[in-house]
Amino acid sequence: MKWIHQRGVLDFMEMTDFSLALRQELTALAIAQPPEVEECLLSPEGTQKYLIKLESGSMIEMVKIPEKKRLTLCISSQAGCALQCTFCATGAQGFERNLSPAEIIGQLWIANFYKQPSQQISNVVFMGMGEPLLNIDPVMSSISIMQHQNAYGLSKRRITLSTSGIVPEIKKLASKTDVSLAISLHAANNELRDEIVPINKKYPINELIESCKGYLENQSKRKTITIEYILIDGVNDSIEHATQLVTVLKGLSCKVNLIPFNPFDGCNYLRSQELTIQKFKDYLIGKGVITTLRITRGDAIDGACGQLVGKLKNSIKGKNNINQINIVHTS
Repeated sequence: MKWIHQRGVLDFMEMTDFSLALRQELTALAIAQPPEVEECLLSPEGTQKYLIKLESGSMIEMVKIPEKKRLTLCISSQAGCALQCTFCATGAQGFERNLSPAEIIGQLWIANFYKQPSQQISNVVFMGMGEPLLNIDPVMSSISIMQHQNAYGLSKRRITLSTSGIVPEIKKLASKTDVSLAISLHAANNELRDEIVPINKKYPINELIESCKGYLENQSKRKTITIEYILIDGVNDSIEHATQLVTVLKGLSCKVNLIPFNPFDGCNYLRSQELTIQKFKDYLIGKGVITTLRITRGDAIDGACGQLVGKLKNSIKGKNNINQINIVHTS
């Protein structure tokens, strides 16, 4: 694990604290191989978007976001997404398949070691392509590697799992992990949320909020849930909507992260006006809700929130007689 995840070494012959016989045997039996980087784009403010080709031929995207005191990786858990949220380019492309643990953790390996070692990723957010809680076992396996001291050693506070609200999985989540949880809410009444986040028809807002409270019951008293709220011009950005949001969140230990909508081809939504965004934020703060405004990053390369599409392709079945050790640890 240390050779692969901490030193970035994939050639068994370079793992010099193994015996020569073992290195030769591993080389004959297996390969350690991350997904293939098809393209890497750099935005003016330093955000990097990677288009990644999986062994099956599926395409995914991930985004590396530099900030003053941290380097965040926005990671994908599925190729495409089945939830069809109307403000998200990934959902508009449809769903192809779940990612394996190797394909998820392979993204983190690429972010740290692609071409040459760089500044190490300090934070991981499952906010890329897909709904993590609909691919829960591979996601949990990859998180265990992210946290493992022989791998990336990330603390629970530095990994954020974002979900659109798969209530049954949220209810079981506390028994599986204690990482940070974020909820893609985006509307505070069921009628509107049914329209822009269709999974709400199955798991309405009151059930979602109750499941979040249940998750926090088994966590530290200092733990909070992040509520993600994309602001769309004339859709969900009025003071009335803000009032509804305050009411819905009452009794939940949380903070609200406001996200200006990021346009993409084929979508008629517009980003809320700056004055509207500020009024919405000020209202929440005035009501005692901890509120932040996400700075838009990566929109010049279609790498901002809601813009990942991955140039989805039909799977191509690879044929290879050699056994492959994808970057996964089991014990």
